[in-house]
Amino acid sequence: MIDVITFWLDWFGVAVFATTGALVASRKQMDIIGFILLGTVTGVGGGTIRDTLLGNLPVFWIKDPRYLVTCVAAVSSAAFFLAHIPHSRYALLLRFDAIGLALFAVTGTEIALDANVEPIIAIAMGVITATFGGIIRDILGGESPALLRREIYVTAAFLGATLFVALAQFGLDRSISLVAGFVITLIIRLGALRWNWSLPRYRPRPGQE
Repeated sequence: MIDVITFWLDWFGVAVFATTGALVASRKQMDIIGFILLGTVTGVGGGTIRDTLLGNLPVFWIKDPRYLVTCVAAVSSAAFFLAHIPHSRYALLLRFDAIGLALFAVTGTEIALDANVEPIIAIAMGVITATFGGIIRDILGGESPALLRREIYVTAAFLGATLFVALAQFGLDRSISLVAGFVITLIIRLGALRWNWSLPRYRPRPGQE
């Protein structure tokens, strides 16, 4: 059951993140190739790094090219013709990004747990899966990377992945643990966007003699 849930959530996460890449391309007024490039690297970027680090080779979208087709045809190309419809593409981008972050935080963690790694490594893989696609998207799209923004981003993925692993380690059903991790990640990220939640930031201060 958990494998089926993970598969569909991972697939949906790829589509959602590919959409955010296409929305960035629309903000930069790119051509359709730019849409496809940004959509694809955003959709599969984090998972590619995860699978490479875990040694799950070939990576998931090479094993199953339907992920690539989803990014290229069903999402990026469609967005080229439809991106003008939303009233605010940036607001839509942030909401889709929050959903993708939450999805990949838990599916990346679950895939790592299936690879029989230590829980702390599974959490790290969840964070990498959730954040690196968006970071690549922002760099290629000339946007300020999410890591550099004030509001909570990576922390949300970390807390969601940690909750998922903790609940699973305490014997709670993996499906329920996964949903709980997804929900807490999404709530924290949306809350950060709504109320500008942030962690204390480093401030320069005089050094000691």
